[in-house]
Amino acid sequence: MTALSKSAERFRGRMAELGHAIEIVTLADSTRTAKEAADSLGCEVAQIAKSIVFRDPRADAPILVVTSGSQRVSLDKLERLHGAELEQARGGFVKKRLGYAIGGVPPAGHAEAVTTYLDESLAGFEVLWAAAGSPYAVFSLAPEALPGLTEADWADVAE
Repeated sequence: MTALSKSAERFRGRMAELGHAIEIVTLADSTRTAKEAADSLGCEVAQIAKSIVFRDPRADAPILVVTSGSQRVSLDKLERLHGAELEQARGGFVKKRLGYAIGGVPPAGHAEAVTTYLDESLAGFEVLWAAAGSPYAVFSLAPEALPGLTEADWADVAE
C-alpha cells in the first residue's frame, strides 16, 4: 500500500476528530476527474461524488456542491437555492479556504465551515467514492452517510 500524502493524512485526521472512521485508498493513477477516478476504481462515473466549489462574491464565501460524476451543476438552480449569484471558484481560493487542491477536495473536513449542497443524483447508489484530500486518494461511503458527514441536505442542483 502506498503511503498517504500529507493532505490525505490531514483529511483522515479531520474525519477522526469529527467521529468518522474512513478507509482511504491511494491509487496509482490520478482521480482529478470523475472519469479518471471511475477508471481507476472500476466503477461507474456516476458513483463518483465529485466536489465542485463555487464562490459567493458578496460574502467572499465558498459554496460546495457534491454531485454525481456524471452530472453537471446547474448554476441557475444553485443560485436560486442559495439566494445569490455565484461564480466558479479559482484554484487558489479553493486551496486557501477549503485546505485542499482542486481534484482532491473531499465532501467534508475543510479548513473552514462551508455551505454545502448534496445533489439528489447521488442518492440512488449503494456505494459512492469521493476524494480524500488528494487527486490520488479516495474513500468509499454510502449515500445515506453524506448528510451526516457534510451537515447538508439533498437538493436538485444538477442540469
